Amino acid sequence: MAIRINLLAEEQAAEEMRRRDPVKRAAWVGVFLVCLVLVWSSSLQLKLMLDNGKLTQAEARYSDKTNEVGIVIKNQKRLAEITEKLAALNRLATNRFLQAEVLNALEHTTVEGVQLGRARVEQTFSVVAEIKPKMGDGNKLIPGKPGSSTEKITLTLEAKDTSPNPGNERITRFKELLVQFPYFQRERVSTNAILLKNLNSPQVDNESGISYVQFTLECRYPDRVR
Repeated sequence: MAIRINLLAEEQAAEEMRRRDPVKRAAWVGVFLVCLVLVWSSSLQLKLMLDNGKLTQAEARYSDKTNEVGIVIKNQKRLAEITEKLAALNRLATNRFLQAEVLNALEHTTVEGVQLGRARVEQTFSVVAEIKPKMGDGNKLIPGKPGSSTEKITLTLEAKDTSPNPGNERITRFKELLVQFPYFQRERVSTNAILLKNLNSPQVDNESGISYVQFTLECRYPDRVR
């Protein structure tokens, strides 16, 4: 029987022990883990860069939307102001004082013996400027007030009473007819709003010899705030 002797057995055993060395294995495992961490960190960095890019785009879109919202709010405010002005102009046009209606009312409110000589209309406007909102103490907003105008209308009637007994009786009847007429009722002209401003002494017409009394009535319409 042949006997074989392996002269490299000792070196092979030593090499096998080196291959099985736990420290070397731990080193390889450590290097592998470090590589995994580097790869994971790189992926996180790449993801962070991508997310930052998306965030920048989102912020840009948000800024654009914010600007658009600001423009929309500004346009809505401007539209509301224009609408309010148009409504005021429409009210002024539809509710304006019409001279024809006054003349028509006077035509249907005649009293026997009372002769209307002159009718005068005085129309004035008192304008109140707009008060803009402002910040008060403690950053508290003080609301403003829109501008307005107050319309005052006065109708002055100059007439004379040529009745057989000129004086207060026919004048009072004339005032009652004015108050009862639908036009003056619609305009809310009450009896207290028709004032006897002037009543002259009885006079005699030189041509006809008729006695008469001149008087002046003042009709004040309720104030209109526009």
